[in-house]
Amino acid sequence: MKNIVILFVFILAFTSCKEEDKAPESQKIVEPEPEIRFGYKIDDYKVIQDTIKSGESFGIILDRHHVFYPKINQIAATVKETFDVRKVRAGKPYTILASKDSTEKAQVFIYKHDKINATIVDFKDSVIVAKKYKKPIKLVEKVASGVVNSNFTISMDSLGLRPNLTYKVADIYAWTLDFLRLQKGDSFKIVYEEKFIDDSTFAGYGNVKSAVFKHKGKDLYAFRFLADSTLNIHEYYDDEANMLRSQFLKAPIKFQYRISSRYNLRRRIAYYGNKIRPHRGTDFAAKIGTPIIATASGTVTESTRRGGNGKYVKIKHNSTYSTQYLHMSKQAVKKGQYVKQGDVIGYVGMTGNTGGPHVCYRFWKYGKQVDPLREKLPAAEPMKKNVKPSFFEYIKPLKYQLDYERIEVPEPQEVKEIIAQK
Repeated sequence: MKNIVILFVFILAFTSCKEEDKAPESQKIVEPEPEIRFGYKIDDYKVIQDTIKSGESFGIILDRHHVFYPKINQIAATVKETFDVRKVRAGKPYTILASKDSTEKAQVFIYKHDKINATIVDFKDSVIVAKKYKKPIKLVEKVASGVVNSNFTISMDSLGLRPNLTYKVADIYAWTLDFLRLQKGDSFKIVYEEKFIDDSTFAGYGNVKSAVFKHKGKDLYAFRFLADSTLNIHEYYDDEANMLRSQFLKAPIKFQYRISSRYNLRRRIAYYGNKIRPHRGTDFAAKIGTPIIATASGTVTESTRRGGNGKYVKIKHNSTYSTQYLHMSKQAVKKGQYVKQGDVIGYVGMTGNTGGPHVCYRFWKYGKQVDPLREKLPAAEPMKKNVKPSFFEYIKPLKYQLDYERIEVPEPQEVKEIIAQK
């Protein structure tokens, strides 16, 4: 009997051990994955996050974290080609990875240019290294559509979209659509990208992939497409493969302006006692300080102040065309400088003979001033014929996406018929 009891106890103990071995997976201890940030195992360091304050320099920050000035000077000299330590700016966030021992000495300095881009300066070893870092970006396709009731900016704001996207769309249509002449009831649809870091942190907008405006009963399409792989520049084309970009923009101001006076050789000017004085420019009225942009690429031939013109800039675009921008509060470019279409060249002011803040935009063709609003201006380089078939194939799903469940604005007659049916 005694032997049977001992055997029973042994069996129980053995069975208990087996049951422990068969413990559910959920009860097993799993070692957490090490946290990696900026390519470093964060647990190995003391992490210090701060923002550069006014008057602080790279040297002052490292000195505060126990790096001596001979070493700081060595770091600055070694990394100057990649990172100019003199250009750190107040308000920019930074991270320091310091040793976890009692000295807490800085070993890595990470300067954050924006939410996505940073520069890492690693000086923990004898070899000092500076490298650019870019956080992984997740692109998410989004679609926005709306109807213009007041103006395009307000319509975009009402959809919760930020000004950066509004400007992107305005740039795409700058040659083909006057946003100040949009009519109440015009509609639009935009397919665009939003950028996210860490899966959930919004980091700005990516490309506008396609768009359409219904304006005055016409559909104005825009499709982003790489027509010439050798140039590696994406352009926007309409649904017939015509490039939206022209050689000249319609206006030297992007938003918030009105045409206060047109080109008129027999205009009576109040400033000169209501006498007939030829007005060889187009006046775009806007608030003082509004940026003035180059309507086409070219070389600045004049950036000065003279008589009734006030402060002005003149640009030579080629042997045929030149443009001039008068009455600036200040210029942003110098003589001899090359500017690209859309670059800011100055700001609206009231210098010279002017009764209110505006930019007088003058346009030369073969040395003679002409009215740019009446000129048939040259278009940009057209798409090559052999590329068009692939373009039309490419835009098929994009056009379907824009046309599918489009916001259709009924014409007045259609509205009457709907009411009658009710």
